Amino acid sequence: MGAGHGRSKEDAPAYTAVLEWVELRLREGNLVLGQKLPGERALAEEFGISRASVREAIRVLAAMGLVRSGTGSGPQAGAVVVSEPSSALSWALRMHVATKALPMADVVSMRVLLETQSALASVRVADEELRGEVLARVRPYLEIMDDPTIPDALFHDLDARFHVELTTLGGNVVLTTVMRSLRDAVIGYVQESVALLGDWAGLRARLQREHGGIFRAFEEGDALRAAELLREHIEGFHSTVVEHRI
Repeated sequence: MGAGHGRSKEDAPAYTAVLEWVELRLREGNLVLGQKLPGERALAEEFGISRASVREAIRVLAAMGLVRSGTGSGPQAGAVVVSEPSSALSWALRMHVATKALPMADVVSMRVLLETQSALASVRVADEELRGEVLARVRPYLEIMDDPTIPDALFHDLDARFHVELTTLGGNVVLTTVMRSLRDAVIGYVQESVALLGDWAGLRARLQREHGGIFRAFEEGDALRAAELLREHIEGFHSTVVEHRI
């Protein structure tokens, strides 16, 4: 690891040195799921900080959902990596949405940006083999969602998967990670919103028709059409929800 990681106590809390080290190790693949972090004493000595500061760093990582901290001694003791960084991003976004810290209109605008840009990029990035693999994964989602008797929760879950899978055609891993996190973040908002609608069955059928159009555009390799249909689909649902909330 190497001591003296450059931050003075005046620059930032002492425990941020541990956070930055964990971030770097995760990014480089040198810290993986199920792996334990070094013990409190080792980290304190390595970074020249107190064990209390190390414990604060572990607390922050646990709150982010990245590690699980076990107390005492033995095989269950210590901090263990329990999720990917993208899972922590999902958690943070869910908290912001739940507490209304992020305006839903801004979340919707970000979704439009991410999904349309990914669709447009798919022309350059996705070859026929990749497009075929992704669409083969997505097609069963639509077939199941066509059944009006499936539970709403399953419909919402498959809806989220549909959109996330299609973003992979853009070839940008970061974009797909953020997209997945956004979808996880707004699922509660969607469920609460449809509960207020007088004709959810009608809206659900409309959403399915739109999903079908989006799918066919990707299938035909018409990125411009796919991007426009995605924009109309996302903004249209939000507009319908807003109208019923007023």
